[in-house]
Amino acid sequence: MSTPDVVVVGGGAIGLSIAWRSRQRGLEVAVVDERFGHGASWAAGGMLAPVAEVHYGEKAVLELNLESSRRYPRFAEELAAASGRDVGYRQSGTLIVAPDGDDFAALSDLFAFQQRLGLDVRKLKPSEARAIEPALAPSIRGAFFVEGDHHVDNRLLVGALEAACRRSGARLIEGVVAEVTTSAERATGVRLEGGTAIDAGSVVLAAGSWSGRIAGIPERARPPIRPVKGQLLYLKGSEGAPLVTRSVRGLDVYIVPRTDGRIAVGATVEEKDFDDTITADAVYTLLRDAYELVPGLRELELLELVVGFRPGSPDNAPLLGSSALEGLVIASGHYRNGILLTPVTADEIAHLLATGETSETIAPFTPTRFAAASMEAV
Repeated sequence: MSTPDVVVVGGGAIGLSIAWRSRQRGLEVAVVDERFGHGASWAAGGMLAPVAEVHYGEKAVLELNLESSRRYPRFAEELAAASGRDVGYRQSGTLIVAPDGDDFAALSDLFAFQQRLGLDVRKLKPSEARAIEPALAPSIRGAFFVEGDHHVDNRLLVGALEAACRRSGARLIEGVVAEVTTSAERATGVRLEGGTAIDAGSVVLAAGSWSGRIAGIPERARPPIRPVKGQLLYLKGSEGAPLVTRSVRGLDVYIVPRTDGRIAVGATVEEKDFDDTITADAVYTLLRDAYELVPGLRELELLELVVGFRPGSPDNAPLLGSSALEGLVIASGHYRNGILLTPVTADEIAHLLATGETSETIAPFTPTRFAAASMEAV
């Protein structure tokens, strides 16, 4: 077995997309994961909503989200062609709905913030919102429409990425990475549970919430990633006559239709480490909040309950680029935006691997920023 140029630790949307783009640049690539396409990528909602989901104090992340959103149509088209599979990408906008006066006041503040940032969002009367989505509750107080937001079926996406990687000649290795191996202050590959060693010119750490817990990484280069638990559920709708045709969200819940009729409802945000318990309270709260927006959801079959772990960083921004350990590249910490940031992460990390150059696009998200901040504090 020849030595690959790159070994990617993690086979979710981020790791697989980096491997696929790196193969397009002529690099020999191996990807290691226990179960490809699962983890946080499997449990995601699939909303591609940089405008609807903008957060105060995260302007740098917003710019990166918007850039990745602009790249999504071409990315989805190329991936569908490379894999021979539909990725479930749809450009239908996001409807942000206020079921009552308190939520309308909070969403109006958010609307004003979006306007100050120059984002494309417009205010709707309740009747206008129901004209777009007739299944909305007749009692809603108001709504806001983001036409440029879109969504993707995250499970179709990771399936297509896996297929594209295999077609491209990337080696997909089922296993668990026990440690990153090093020599002379440089990453040299990985060792799997069971002892198998994989040497490589570079190591890409794209293991999501587990990125900071892999052995062998010196503390100066270890990414400060924590798991943020999220629970969501799937309902069974009608493929021929969908209850909603676009993403609908309130303050604390989103409803995302799939092309096969399923409807995703999510998601909680819980700082509970790797607790994978599905709780009655989370299911109740999600359904209650979703019913306030779309009452017809009550009639649908409950298909699936899901737990995922978002990879969070101290500043809620991703870690993208070369680490403090030579030869170790990090692509993690995407938090709420892993599926959204897949195109820009794949493009820019593949560029770094092929050229050794860090683009201006990801330079603000260098993994070394936390080490620098620690040194300044001392």
